[in-house]
Amino acid sequence: MKRDIFNAIADPTRRGILMSLTNQSQNVNALADKFDMTRQAVSLHIKYLQECGVITIKKEGRERYCNLQAEKLTEITDWLQHFRSMWVGKLNQLGQLLDELESKPKNEL
Repeated sequence: MKRDIFNAIADPTRRGILMSLTNQSQNVNALADKFDMTRQAVSLHIKYLQECGVITIKKEGRERYCNLQAEKLTEITDWLQHFRSMWVGKLNQLGQLLDELESKPKNEL
């Protein structure tokens, strides 16, 4: 079953796993040590992220290493772009209003 990228980042543990993988790949045990839960629970989160396509798992001997596939996260940034544009416009309007209010004499306020 293909998972949704937005569901993947909805969980704080999965976000934490993704953040941990931003600098380097890590084995599952190293990731599990960072969270206050069982290794099995962390493995389920890792499986979920793998099903979303955000991480890949490479086996080296007995170890399984997780690698971040950051390009998959562009789906999120693409979706957020509409909202970013909206907020930039609103903040620009607010800035203009503040500039107008600042330029008026105090007795006109």
